[in-house]
Amino acid sequence: MTRKILIVDDEKDIVDLISYNLEKEGFSTIKAYDGEWALTLVKEKKPDLMILDLMLPGIQGIDVCKLIRGSQEMSDLPIIMLTAKGDESDRILGLELGADDYITKPFSVRELIARVRTILRRTEERKERETKEPFSYKGLTIDHTFHSVTARGEKIDLSPTEFKLLTFLATHPGRVYTRDQLLDYVWGDEAFVEPRTVDVHIRRLRSQIEEDSANPQYIFTVRGFGYKFADI
Repeated sequence: MTRKILIVDDEKDIVDLISYNLEKEGFSTIKAYDGEWALTLVKEKKPDLMILDLMLPGIQGIDVCKLIRGSQEMSDLPIIMLTAKGDESDRILGLELGADDYITKPFSVRELIARVRTILRRTEERKERETKEPFSYKGLTIDHTFHSVTARGEKIDLSPTEFKLLTFLATHPGRVYTRDQLLDYVWGDEAFVEPRTVDVHIRRLRSQIEEDSANPQYIFTVRGFGYKFADI
């Protein structure tokens, strides 16, 4: 099946260059020149990956990324952030907001295509792990079929919400999520749930799965932003 790549940049020449080279490699491409149109195309066309410029007219690329990661419908879309800025703070911000990779202009088209292939492969492997195999990392095992968790060889009894929270974080390793995003993904439409509820459940999870809650190896706090599972 041909993979669809959404290219978002206000410079038409760059969009055309990327599109031409991706299509030569067997991908199909969708083009957008501003953030608002990009969000519409994500919903309508359901691309397999987005190449997103940081600086856009109207809705900025950073805000497009935040909106996508905050949406249950679109949250799993892989994003490569593309920008003329080389400032490390922009790179870190993009990655913390959920971009899967980051490349600066001027860029090598061959490198960009290689990164597209790598991210698509990782995404496919993650989906296969979610549906077929138990998740395992450094002594922690999550069996999705039997809804069971073991840590260091011992079975861990988790509530349904704790299991769902752990599973969500573990199947998105390295990606940082705010409390509000976790509430959307894990608690959904439950009423009267406050953001601090996430902190309580994280503490409970750590007390059960971590050998040392003060020095976790699975669930990490990203100060000033939220939580993430370890980089795998």
